[in-house]
Amino acid sequence: MSARIGVITFPGTLDDVDAARAVRLSGAEAVSLWHADADLKGVDAVVVPGGFSYGDYLRAGAIARFAPVMGKVVEAAGKGMPVLGICNGFQVLCEAGLLPGALTRNEGLHFICRDEWLQVERTDTVWTSRFEPGAQILIPVKNAEGRYQASQQVLDELEGEGRVVFRYADNPNGSQRDIAGISSADGRIVGLMPHPEHATEALTGPSDDGLGLFLSVLDALVSA
Repeated sequence: MSARIGVITFPGTLDDVDAARAVRLSGAEAVSLWHADADLKGVDAVVVPGGFSYGDYLRAGAIARFAPVMGKVVEAAGKGMPVLGICNGFQVLCEAGLLPGALTRNEGLHFICRDEWLQVERTDTVWTSRFEPGAQILIPVKNAEGRYQASQQVLDELEGEGRVVFRYADNPNGSQRDIAGISSADGRIVGLMPHPEHATEALTGPSDDGLGLFLSVLDALVSA
């Protein structure tokens, strides 16, 4: 049986279909998860996709973290299930306490939508094993609240523990220390603001570099 990767849909989610397509392109089975259901349907990993969950009311991701499905995600993540948060999904993971820090309004207060080069800083997470250390990958970004911020203590801890997974080559939103993505201490939870699901085929995206995240987790699940 192929690995089963769940993709959550909240009210306002925009990129669940693209995330599910990326899962299928990697060779795994994409399983739809509904925000109001406290049921992960026996999946092996979860993707929390981008969009504007619950209209970004209060703060981006602040309401989604209380969705019934997220309670199950937090529980499963505590037991080692791989979780990927993309853009709004990254915001949700931070709000849920699965990752440290917060995503705030972009420097300059403008919505940004463009292709960005990222440097892969860590390749021993379950979501990045297909990449070479220091690899440069081209991934689209599209956000208004993508500026990663944390206390200096947390930033130093992330750097010291090697938990900065992706860094912007040309920081588009003012993220501290050019951080584009981070991981949990065990490397099983990753959040990033750029959209790897929009870079899975050279024909339709700026590259197929983003597929590496989905192939990486599939490798980890198959070998488990």
